[in-house]
Amino acid sequence: MENQGLPRTMVIVIVSLIFLVLFGSSIFYTIEPGEKGVIFRKFSGGLDKEKIYEQGFHVIAPWNTLHIYDVKINETFEKMEVLSQNGLSIKIDLSFRYNPIHNKIGYLHDEIGRNYVERIVKPEIRSVTREVIGNYLPEELYSTKREAIEDEIETLTRAKVEPKYITLDAILIRDVTLPQTLRTAIEQKLKQEQEALEYDFKIQKARKEAERKEIEANGIAEFQKIVNRTITPQLLKWKGVEATQEISKSQNSKVIVIGNGDGDLPIILGGGGGQ
Repeated sequence: MENQGLPRTMVIVIVSLIFLVLFGSSIFYTIEPGEKGVIFRKFSGGLDKEKIYEQGFHVIAPWNTLHIYDVKINETFEKMEVLSQNGLSIKIDLSFRYNPIHNKIGYLHDEIGRNYVERIVKPEIRSVTREVIGNYLPEELYSTKREAIEDEIETLTRAKVEPKYITLDAILIRDVTLPQTLRTAIEQKLKQEQEALEYDFKIQKARKEAERKEIEANGIAEFQKIVNRTITPQLLKWKGVEATQEISKSQNSKVIVIGNGDGDLPIILGGGGGQ
């Protein structure tokens, strides 16, 4: 009995090893961080669009398939040539960040598949970008309205891809290439506008300085009027008398001369050096 049991055990082990070699990759799955999975059950209902497999180790029956999706935010670059409002050709370098909606990857896999970037995201971005830039002049894209154009492209594209179970994180205009003659003309125009702004600033500064000086002069004139009204000859004479009295109280010897003229103050002559 023991001799018969040993071969049976060895057969089971060998069969198991063969099974693992042939089907191991179809049984054991590891979902890494930033990934999620959905299962396709070949004999029991097909793709399960609702159940999402999270990161970690999973054992799946070999006749079923676990489809794993990268759900991290990814970035892709795109070069385009579009026409502006006045019909000029403009080359644009775009980048866009995107990822699948985590709990909808089953629907994404069912309706679109893994190549959703090529089938959905890029075509929608190209279409929206051509539509939006066609409403602007080259100089607006090159300078003043670039951020607004980015926002408009992003908003319109997001509205088109989200119903397809894709999240658009951002669209960025990395570079704009215009014909050299047009670029030179725009740069010259911007330079002239900057010089005009600087000139206006200088005029405003000079006007403010003139207003300040006028206010200062008016203040001085008003002060002089007040002084002229309040400082009379009688007041000056009285202040002189007060000063004379204070000097006369000094311990230093002095000579006071009375009668220095009609209405004048006494003259005080300093004497020797004290006591």
